[in-house]
Amino acid sequence: MVLPFKIDLSGTVAVVTGAGGVLMSDFAAALAACGAKVALLDINEAAVKAAAEKIGKNAIGVKADCLNKQDLLAAKKTVNDAFGAVNFLINGAGGNSPKATTDNELMTPDLVGVKDFFALDEAGFKFVFDLNLVTAFLVTQVFAADMVGSGGNIINISSMSAFKPLTKIPAYSAAKAGVSNLTEWMAVHFAPCNIRVNGIAPGFFVTSQNRELLYKDGVPTARTEKILSHTPQRKFGEVSDLIGTLLWLASGEASGFVTGVVVPVDGGFHAYAGV
Repeated sequence: MVLPFKIDLSGTVAVVTGAGGVLMSDFAAALAACGAKVALLDINEAAVKAAAEKIGKNAIGVKADCLNKQDLLAAKKTVNDAFGAVNFLINGAGGNSPKATTDNELMTPDLVGVKDFFALDEAGFKFVFDLNLVTAFLVTQVFAADMVGSGGNIINISSMSAFKPLTKIPAYSAAKAGVSNLTEWMAVHFAPCNIRVNGIAPGFFVTSQNRELLYKDGVPTARTEKILSHTPQRKFGEVSDLIGTLLWLASGEASGFVTGVVVPVDGGFHAYAGV
């Protein structure tokens, strides 16, 4: 991995959740490249172990359901036994579900065969909320216990939809708004313990989770055209665009007085009013 700059993370023991995915596995690799020992957590054991193996000796892949506290406690023991106490955490577990996604951007009465707001699945809505917000709570509750006496750094992964709710995805937007709010709450709560808590809000990146919404048979969808028309830089982000922000927040020397912020990395999407 080519880093935009390098920081010294020797002595850092990091846990990254959702690390079986593209973004978080690259986050883990960036931390390891700076000298951290990194535990990659994901419910997808094959994916997370493959990602850890790719990083090398300073990384382990641990299967963990981030909605199951006992699973997380077992994962913490594994990490502590392998690397010692955790002092860095990235809450990257999250995602959306078709069951909590509408077909239409705006309510159109009497339109037959369309999954509108009233057709959304209650269980699907709750699942998305839990997957994004409750995981951040549970994972932090388990792993931040190591940081209380010695300090630490927590980064929560929020979203553009936390600032402005995106059409079609009410559960995901509300949950990510909750993640941003929880980030601020935890930053205040943990400040006396020398634990910094910040967030990163990625703009639009093509991932395995959203690819079908953005491209059909390789052709950009109408939603893609709308996204890019509201992104002043007129492109999707690359994972490498996030690494600089990650390393800045990871460095106590560079951002030691920064806590309780959520940083947009979005090509100008959040700043653009549409006119």
